[in-house]
Amino acid sequence: MNYSYPFKGLGVALVTPFMTDGQIDFDSLSNIVENLIAGGVDFLCVLGTTAETPTLDEDERLQVTRFVIKQVAGRIPIMVGCSSNCTATAVRQIRNFQIDGVDGILSAVPFYNKPSQEGVYRHFAEIAKASEKPIIMYNVPSRTGINMTAQTTLRIAREFRNVIGIKEASGKMDQIKEIIAGAPNHFRVISGDDSLAMETIHEGGVGVISVIGNAVPKTFADLIHLSQEGRFAEAGTVQKKLEPLYGLLFKEGNPSGIKALMASRGMLENVLRLPMVPVSKELEVEITDSFTKIKE
Repeated sequence: MNYSYPFKGLGVALVTPFMTDGQIDFDSLSNIVENLIAGGVDFLCVLGTTAETPTLDEDERLQVTRFVIKQVAGRIPIMVGCSSNCTATAVRQIRNFQIDGVDGILSAVPFYNKPSQEGVYRHFAEIAKASEKPIIMYNVPSRTGINMTAQTTLRIAREFRNVIGIKEASGKMDQIKEIIAGAPNHFRVISGDDSLAMETIHEGGVGVISVIGNAVPKTFADLIHLSQEGRFAEAGTVQKKLEPLYGLLFKEGNPSGIKALMASRGMLENVLRLPMVPVSKELEVEITDSFTKIKE
């Protein structure tokens, strides 16, 4: 089976808003989705790290996915996160998950176990064999404890045509360039770091899965779309405005930073599920002060 690549431009790793009692706030989620689409977002990533997925139970994950699919109503593509550090569990979840209306699955390198490169290869091989949907791998060493090398990424890409891309959040531009240069025709690289999105596109990547886009979709969409058009001088002007926020949003963890910013804009309650907590008051002031200079 041939798979097209629907995930280009600005994708947003969607937050999960909660009410003050800790339950999912579906009204706010609806408004956030509509704001993202109106802001020019090209696709959504549901149940990523930014969604606090580890704190959602299985039923809540299904509720959120179904809700977003219904809300989007086919207007933009949807990617759903499905990861585990147990290969058998990941395979079972992918086989059992009701994913009509989903355009692809994002699956992270196994975390905590710290497998070898051969183990990572075999993990994704099993996932590729199990999935009816195209797979986008997710390399994020800061969270998983290991880096999937360019060689392993390309090995998987060349052997499995339903593995159509990778979200690269290694922060290693040399590695990203190596993957782009060696990728087969069906395989794409998308940035997992907001701060490196423009550079990744410049090197041949196709976009970003963004955190900051939750709060400033129009501004970040401008940066990404200008970059896609090769207008890097103009994109750089936007990048310069956003740069102070990039580090602040992750200073005390994600999605703590982005939720603080969104709460300051009235988009959601500043509520997280343990072990995540709101940012300190000092950082909250820094984030909101930095945002006032963007003027979205």
